[in-house]
Amino acid sequence: MLKLFDTYSQKLVEVGPQRQIKLYTCGPTVYDYAHIGNLRNLIFNDTLKRTLLAEGYEVNHVMNITDVGHLTSDADEGDDKLETSAKREGKSVWAVADFFIQEFHANASALNILAPTKEARATDYIEQQIALVQTLIDKDYAYQTKQAIYFDVTKFAGYGKLNRQSLDDKLTAARSQVVSDKAKHHPQDFALWFFTTGHFADHTMHWPSPWGEGFPGWHLECSAIIQTLLGNPIDIHTGGVDHIGTHHPNEIAQTEAATGQALTKIWMHNQFLQAEGHKMSKSAGNFYRLRDLVDRGYHPLAFRLLMLQSHYRNQVNFTWEALADAQHFLLKLYNWAELVYQPSFAPLADEVVGQIKSDLVDDLATPTALAKLAELKHERPSHGMLETLDELLGLDLAKRSDISAPQKALIADRETARLNNDFTNSDRLRTELQKAGLSLDDTEFGPRWRRSTI
Repeated sequence: MLKLFDTYSQKLVEVGPQRQIKLYTCGPTVYDYAHIGNLRNLIFNDTLKRTLLAEGYEVNHVMNITDVGHLTSDADEGDDKLETSAKREGKSVWAVADFFIQEFHANASALNILAPTKEARATDYIEQQIALVQTLIDKDYAYQTKQAIYFDVTKFAGYGKLNRQSLDDKLTAARSQVVSDKAKHHPQDFALWFFTTGHFADHTMHWPSPWGEGFPGWHLECSAIIQTLLGNPIDIHTGGVDHIGTHHPNEIAQTEAATGQALTKIWMHNQFLQAEGHKMSKSAGNFYRLRDLVDRGYHPLAFRLLMLQSHYRNQVNFTWEALADAQHFLLKLYNWAELVYQPSFAPLADEVVGQIKSDLVDDLATPTALAKLAELKHERPSHGMLETLDELLGLDLAKRSDISAPQKALIADRETARLNNDFTNSDRLRTELQKAGLSLDDTEFGPRWRRSTI
């Protein structure tokens, strides 16, 4: 039985017996390149989805793309990130969004991320977001000022229950914050709809609404998209731990207030990825893209493997040394997978795949699963086993190719020379193989070849 850690209850909970899972994952805000911390979340979501599929679930997976409304502060302050990026790049907001969506897709492809059932851009669901705001107004959960329409958190009894912080605690923490709209009833009230007035008078992206021209707040899109494409409640909602404080509590409040139903049955959050012991930032010089890793000679799947070596609920510190170790481990796994082409080695017992599946259904225990793979050295896997492991881990083990017929002939000639004590010819043939990127190990099962690079 698949068990996952639920952030809300702080317990491992069993996924229900239903065969279809409604999964929603918070996607990127497409104003800049994704850094490797963002990609850790992507790998976590993918591991979850692969495990669900392996357990026989049909997964209806929706991921949003934020292309409007995400301000530089989660507290509804600052500028729209898309607008700021467009000014910096000298492009339209639409062009910026399209470019970084393509970059996001390229990263996802390089990391073997399974595509969602539906990818939903916020700007494609404006009508649904307006309808949700109207419902909240009708139910007296929202109010209007000259600057925006806000959700009144004091009218929602369970506000803050996800992060176990009462509204009084939030008020105390917010006393020092600068609130630009003095008409807000409570500092924690969050914007559902901004008007194109004041600070946002020149906002490029805006739409007509019953209350005036404007654009949606960031939190609104997820609730509207979920309600439209999946229906409430869903089974699993994921995100990074940075969403626990504001974004996800706001999602809960507006969805439950509007529908009277829970937003999701299970909340899952992955921990941060630090870089060299610090929060990733461009100013600190430790803001790394996947392209930066590749440019230094690392395979994208080495980064995926590095992330799988730590549990998703543990904070990870990225270092170049750790990535180098992960690349070395990946090469070892590939050399082990290539034993499938070396029939002198005995096949591997199928129980190992079952053990790895057992680890993954225990709250995605990828480090334990990988430890089992690391123990496999001389046993030969089957093609079927490698394909199953790829379905679970996405490491392309089954895509490794056999060596060429001439290379196999050289290995056979070298083995004949070795057995005949013709060491001069044996060494010459070994050197020739090494120039082709192949190393040889003489084992009790016969010569085993290995590639020296990925």
